[in-house]
Amino acid sequence: MLGASLWLAAAGLAPAQVRDTGDYLARMDSDGNGAVSLAEYQQWMGYAFERMDRNGDGTLSPDELPGGRGRAVTRQAHLATLAAAFRRQDVDGNGVLDARELAAPPQ
Repeated sequence: MLGASLWLAAAGLAPAQVRDTGDYLARMDSDGNGAVSLAEYQQWMGYAFERMDRNGDGTLSPDELPGGRGRAVTRQAHLATLAAAFRRQDVDGNGVLDARELAAPPQ
């Protein structure tokens, strides 16, 4: 389950291609405050899940996963995986990601 969730977050299914960290920040920062909150991060990174959930039931069944196999992944499990990744990226622990934290490799 974790592997599929991480694949979803890293999949090339983002809403638009980004060129650099500033572009990522600008696209992810929906309220324009110069930082990315957990909700903004989950919304941006969750795009792949929504796109892959063809029947809209909130669970990626094996046939909706890459290769058509694997364990089912619920939206809640995917959001929890994204929250854990967000916390690892939030190096200063202030609850938001700035451009520097977005540019850093995931921990």
